[in-house]
Amino acid sequence: MPIEDEDAPEPGGTDAPGRALLPEKEPGAFRTIGEVAEDLDLPQHVLRFWETRFTQVRPLKRGGNRRYYRPDDIDLLRGIRRLLYGQGYTIRGAQRILRERGMRFVQAVGRGEQTAPAFVETDHELEPDTPPPPLGRADRASLNAVLDELRACRRQLAGVRGATNAADAQGE
Repeated sequence: MPIEDEDAPEPGGTDAPGRALLPEKEPGAFRTIGEVAEDLDLPQHVLRFWETRFTQVRPLKRGGNRRYYRPDDIDLLRGIRRLLYGQGYTIRGAQRILRERGMRFVQAVGRGEQTAPAFVETDHELEPDTPPPPLGRADRASLNAVLDELRACRRQLAGVRGATNAADAQGE
């Protein structure tokens, strides 16, 4: 009677239920959306969503709208993933990096050859040395009232902190 190895693949060529063992693809081979999603640890719908937000992501589409990704596409997706999930960029921020630095830069980020600049997200860029617009009387009065409230809160906190410190000193 043969001894069964618990770590050996199941008969029929599967190592997981319902999943056939596939030969390893060549590095330059096209990948399906399922393979790319698994490789990047992302759901397939996220990859399809990114296609709508990043015009540079253009997988080859065949019959039945099946997507096939080239190695450069995968590097780009890996770079986008690193910007969004690894460095905290928003989609708009990642789009800006793509626009300013280009697709090759983001692909290099995906391969780990480059690092994107530190994330700084602003809705609008102010010109350097541009003073802020002047405040009107009503705005200034409103800000002064808020400042007075904050100062009162600070005094209350200092009083609570002093009372707590005094109680702690007596308990020692």
